[in-house]
Amino acid sequence: MQYSPTIGLEIHAELKTKTKMFCDSKNDSNEINPNVNICPVCMAHPGTLPTINKEAVKHVLKVGVALGSDLADYTEFDRKNYFYPDIPKGYQISQYKYPLVSRGSLFGVAITRVHLEEDTARSTHTKRNTESLIDFNRTGIPLMELVTEPVIKNAQEASAFARELQLLLRYLNVGDANMEKGEMRIEANISVSKTDTFGTKVEVKNINSFKAVERAIEYEIKRQIKLLENGKRVVQETRGWNDEKQETFSQRLKESSEEYRYIPDPDLPKLVVSEITEFRNDVLKDTMPELPWERRDRYVNELRLKSEDAEVFIRDQTFADLFEGFVLPKLKGDTKLISLSANYLTTDVVGVLAKNKNADIKNIEESFVELIELVGSNKISSRGAKDILAVLLVEGGSAEDVAKKLNLFQKSDESELQGAVDEVISENVAAVSEYKGGKEAALKYLVGQGMAKTRGSGNPEVLEKMIKRALG
Repeated sequence: MQYSPTIGLEIHAELKTKTKMFCDSKNDSNEINPNVNICPVCMAHPGTLPTINKEAVKHVLKVGVALGSDLADYTEFDRKNYFYPDIPKGYQISQYKYPLVSRGSLFGVAITRVHLEEDTARSTHTKRNTESLIDFNRTGIPLMELVTEPVIKNAQEASAFARELQLLLRYLNVGDANMEKGEMRIEANISVSKTDTFGTKVEVKNINSFKAVERAIEYEIKRQIKLLENGKRVVQETRGWNDEKQETFSQRLKESSEEYRYIPDPDLPKLVVSEITEFRNDVLKDTMPELPWERRDRYVNELRLKSEDAEVFIRDQTFADLFEGFVLPKLKGDTKLISLSANYLTTDVVGVLAKNKNADIKNIEESFVELIELVGSNKISSRGAKDILAVLLVEGGSAEDVAKKLNLFQKSDESELQGAVDEVISENVAAVSEYKGGKEAALKYLVGQGMAKTRGSGNPEVLEKMIKRALG
């Protein structure tokens, strides 16, 4: 019998608020100077008292509504006691018994809970570990923790879930969730077993990218199976992920909740959520934007976009802004042209932006639909459209003006194309012979040569008709 992995995720995401969770110090993830966004409250000076950030609570409840979760009626904050240099109070304010959000699902994965806590400081260690520096700017920033049920079966499913959660946080505008900035951090609980009984759980921390999520989980699954196959046991522990070595490493034995000695925080009020109007489920639902999976369904099922094209607009806000703000309003339900525009955006525009640092998608906001309509009405060819796009993305302007300047309006007059057809036939003897021998693909090649001769301005349908006629 094969070993089956079981995976659960714990994902921390910093929330987008003006101030920290329990004080009025600035919440600014872009601050590069250490220890400037701090105050006596988040630094735990004697005699200071915390105050709950209302906006942070609302953010977590909005996530709960999107997940189809149960929102708490009663909730409270707890002190999670542990001693480490990055926690000035000697405890972290978190939630234990009464989280804000329970149950729900995302991307087919069941959610256990979503709760709210404060972030810790950022520690920097020298290469030889001779000293450590601590930046307290991050201390006290509102931090959402989402815990899944242990129902994920492979690394790819775990990564897909994390990507969808990042999307959700951005769509709700409750967090930017940039993993490279540490605004979203993923921990994976992994076990393997040959039976229906779970194996020994190992928690892997320090995972800072979606690729690393997959690699860390895959490595840990193989490591645990190898231990068991060699007659050894898996130790319940916390391990880190070393991205350079592409392996996990032991950090410490896993703590239990009892070791944290949770107690309700006596300095913070208990919350009866239903008594706060703007926190009610029905009120929050009225403020919800279109969610990622709702947009995905609209693009694929209503607009008939290819799923890979739809995903570009769902995940890239720059492309989404152009598609939603300029393409859809102007094309007004013309699914053929909408599909054509999606294809050009996700292939040709992406290609030009990748190759030319001077290209900017904003340069085609006003001209892109004009270009698509010229293609749709056969006034310019697909080849010509690509050339026009390359110019528009750098210089802006009118698609029609660029087409005139480059002489790319499609020519359908046979007398104008006859010279190009004659040259193609005389210069491509082998392809002509292949076509006459029954190789249909050779005709497409000859038409392509005709398009090249006319610099993309020849009507490919007319060229094909003329070549076929000339070759009998």
